[in-house]
Amino acid sequence: MNAVMDAAQAFGVSSTRYLQTNYQDAQGLFLWVSWAADLRNTFFIFFPLWFHLRSSVGIKLIWVAVIGDWLNLVFKWILFGERPYWWVHETAHYADADRPHIEQYPMTCETGPGSPSGHAMGAASIYYTLVTSILAIMTSKKKDGGKRPTNKHWYLKAVLWTLFSAVQVCVCLSRVFIAAHFPHQVVAGVITGIIVAEAFNRTQWIYNAGMKKYFYTTLFLTSFAVGFYLLLRSVGVDLLWTLDKAQKWCVRPEWVNLDSTPFASLLRNMGTLFGLGLGLHSPLYAEAKGSRDVSSKVGCVVGSLVLLHLFDSFKPPTHTAALFYLLSFCKSATVPLVAVSIVPYFVNGALSLQSKKGAWPRDYAD
Repeated sequence: MNAVMDAAQAFGVSSTRYLQTNYQDAQGLFLWVSWAADLRNTFFIFFPLWFHLRSSVGIKLIWVAVIGDWLNLVFKWILFGERPYWWVHETAHYADADRPHIEQYPMTCETGPGSPSGHAMGAASIYYTLVTSILAIMTSKKKDGGKRPTNKHWYLKAVLWTLFSAVQVCVCLSRVFIAAHFPHQVVAGVITGIIVAEAFNRTQWIYNAGMKKYFYTTLFLTSFAVGFYLLLRSVGVDLLWTLDKAQKWCVRPEWVNLDSTPFASLLRNMGTLFGLGLGLHSPLYAEAKGSRDVSSKVGCVVGSLVLLHLFDSFKPPTHTAALFYLLSFCKSATVPLVAVSIVPYFVNGALSLQSKKGAWPRDYAD
């Protein structure tokens, strides 16, 4: 089994060297794709956009992202996947004279295990959700109008799935190019991401889940992950073994950061899910959701994107791990809370005030 894994990982290192040697001019594109595939963009861009256009899609995006990334964390802890940028230095597969050299980049030095790829899994699950949601919306409109699918519908379907495939190929190539993953890890990420997204396409209870459901789900997922970590640690298995490797083999220490550790990912996702529950069951949301005209939706989308962009500039201090994790949870919980309840409340209040001011001159004239 070790020989098979060594062969697969050696092929991965060769793939990384090939991409870095022959496509060095595309370095900027590969780095941008890795940045764009981060789940952070789902929380700060896709979610506020889609929630105000069609709330059910926004809610599903959060659940798919959070549960998918939680499963990714558990899989990584079970599979103990290596990463190319440290494996190439430690493996006995190469003689020292033949050990290949691969470049590192600011996004190379991830601190968690490598299999399956979180970026590939996240991109596959999110974009699969978006494509199937758009197609479901178009199909429902056709059915409501009593029309059968036309050639335009099939063209749209072909275009969307082609774009989906192109995105997955780009994400996989970018993760291999920067030496963060082996090819088999990104393929595994794409497959598991699609499975997670398809499972939520068949799940309906998330759209009317109560606050208790959000609270107990957050508590269960957090407790399970922490309990699993403590259980394995009690029998001598250190699930943070990769942090030492990252610090040892990353060429620049500042590229290793707490934001990529497994517990940072866990608390970030749990905060987001809990914040969504708070937002959906907030009195502000109950008051604001009655007014959903076009101007309100546009105002909510723009207001959410601008406010969250400013909010994202706040970076929790990293000098104390416990404080960093706590503030990461709170920051993540605030993101959906702001987009779901606070921004719509103030936008609708401003529009209502404007409409009243516009009515005053007419009332006075009458």
